Amino acid sequence: MLKQNKADRIGLILSGGGARAAYQVGVLRAIANLLPKDACNPFHIIAGTSAGALNAASLATHAHRLRTGVRLLEYVWKHISSDQIYVSQSSNFLSNASTLLSMVASKPDNPALALLDNSPLAELLSRVLKLDQIQTNIDKGLLDALSITASAYHSGESVSFYQGIKGLQDWEGPHRVGRRSRIQLQHLLASSAIPILFPATKIEGHFYGDGAVRQLAPTSTAIHLGARRVLAIGVSANSAKLPPREEPAEAPSLSQILGHILNSAFVDTLENDLEFLRHMNDVLPHVPKRIKNQPGFRQAINLLEISPTKELNQMAAEHYEELPKTLSRYIKQDSSGTLLSLVLFEKGFCTALRQLGYADAMAKESEIREFFQD
Repeated sequence: MLKQNKADRIGLILSGGGARAAYQVGVLRAIANLLPKDACNPFHIIAGTSAGALNAASLATHAHRLRTGVRLLEYVWKHISSDQIYVSQSSNFLSNASTLLSMVASKPDNPALALLDNSPLAELLSRVLKLDQIQTNIDKGLLDALSITASAYHSGESVSFYQGIKGLQDWEGPHRVGRRSRIQLQHLLASSAIPILFPATKIEGHFYGDGAVRQLAPTSTAIHLGARRVLAIGVSANSAKLPPREEPAEAPSLSQILGHILNSAFVDTLENDLEFLRHMNDVLPHVPKRIKNQPGFRQAINLLEISPTKELNQMAAEHYEELPKTLSRYIKQDSSGTLLSLVLFEKGFCTALRQLGYADAMAKESEIREFFQD
């Protein structure tokens, strides 16, 4: 790791979004190529949410060499397929309203309450991730902290489970808490458990779901853990929105409604949080020095954001033929692009996302080099 003082600690934020997280791997490949070949992990704090938590954990387990961690991610995402992530729990999936009605009526202690079974994902992660290596890397000074964020169904709070160096303190804020933990497989499964699609995961007696839900300030975890420079890799492509089009005057399908709900959880929070931090950075130069010097006053955060320059829902629609037949019967080609982009864990779509991520990052080469300059 590049040795820097506390004021220069770098945080990496990997947001969530199902299959969209393949985009992050392309960005990380570009960063690895721009840094020295033998570079260790350049990020002091790595914070992952939802599918981004899986990428974050892989980097943390290979903190001794960035390129090795990125190569593992590339291998996994290059050979990914939906049957390695989930299997359908219901032959009716989204087509039959009785599926959801039966779920609503199910007993609350049923841990498998979901339309998809993510046990294949658990098997995949168990094979490719050596989570015990995280503490070893922390002890060697290669990493300050790894944070995995999940949503607590019992309290409605956004909980950031973090594993890090001594001296880091738990925190509490509006609807969010930080809790020291030893990151295990269940933390990753909980953080990536998209509501309704994947089952909740039990941690320390409580059930948790996807970390993107109610995560109002995605950057706050890395900042709490000491980051003063933040690289955020988003997956929403808000900047690449298509122009509005005339929609048919028809009632939305169940998959469209579900996609709309999930879109609200995965799309806007990181962008809104980064915009808030930028406004804060603009205001800070005008704050009197006597106030700035007070203990606990937040200093300016150096920000770098890399996000898709193409609309990912549209990209997913272009790869619709890859969708497994068990789902294509219920997720129609003209239905929600959001839902499709979340579950389309197939080679063509994920390859296109990785290529886009690499291109978008290389387009910001000068900014990336400046960001990592010691």
